[in-house]
Amino acid sequence: MRRHTARIARWLHQLFEASLLVKGVLASLETAAGLGLMVTSNAFIQRFVDWLTHYEIAEDPSDKLASVARHYAEAFSIQTQHFYALYLLSHGALKLGMVIALAFGAMWAYPGAMVMLAGFVVYQIYSWMDSGSTFLLVLSAFDVFMIWLVWQEYQARRGGAPAHPKRPAP
Repeated sequence: MRRHTARIARWLHQLFEASLLVKGVLASLETAAGLGLMVTSNAFIQRFVDWLTHYEIAEDPSDKLASVARHYAEAFSIQTQHFYALYLLSHGALKLGMVIALAFGAMWAYPGAMVMLAGFVVYQIYSWMDSGSTFLLVLSAFDVFMIWLVWQEYQARRGGAPAHPKRPAP
């Protein structure tokens, strides 16, 4: 029984570390996207979308995807661009800070991460109610799972378990 419990604890810790890696990569990409939007001109974005879609529009003027992309690029105002830049930059930087603090095992980071992730879930569900985006539901489910993993890791750390459980000798 004890071996089984140790195996589960080890597996949960490995799952926690893997989810930190995924969160860290996504947070880095989000931060980079925010920085990219911050330093890229709105006119460049519109020219880029035109360049991406002009062959498709020339071949088929009624192409839905190309037409939608052009429509959204034209409607992408400087104010909207700045909002998304600040949102992605702050959201990504917060998550990246959380991942780093958790990776270093800072005890204060565990409850802080759970509160922060719960805030993201509430906002994502609120946004889902407005947009109906399945992606927001998937992201929220991943964040709820992450909250559970952080809780499991926090409980193990508070109970005196080592940060990196060792495999028992055979």
